[in-house]
Amino acid sequence: MNNPLNPVLDTLSRPMAVTGRVLLGLYFVVPGIFKVTGFAGSLAYMELHGVPLALPLLLLTILLQVGGGLAIIFDRQTRTAAFLLAGLTLLINLFMHDFWNDYPGGNPQHELQNFIKNLGIFAGLLLLAARR
Repeated sequence: MNNPLNPVLDTLSRPMAVTGRVLLGLYFVVPGIFKVTGFAGSLAYMELHGVPLALPLLLLTILLQVGGGLAIIFDRQTRTAAFLLAGLTLLINLFMHDFWNDYPGGNPQHELQNFIKNLGIFAGLLLLAARR
């Protein structure tokens, strides 16, 4: 049976794809820039969470977030950028949103919410990386 929404969805396909790429890209570009402007705080937060090699990994994270986010926004090497950002998102979840650990001033419920949200972002990045 034909879906009556198909012509509408076909018409909106390109604008939806562009909007989705811009929003998903901004999800990485903005925090990447904030990591630059708040470099010392970002580094201290990573160290608090026991991230090994925090300084080089912070620099790599900034590069991947800003560069990968811009690549997704401008649809350049999108599959590769999405794949790399998916891996980064998974690692950030494991190290930074580790709701199972207790930190001074931490909020496990907030970290669980971020963990689940990031799984959704991870899924979207995988879908973007899988497209042809």
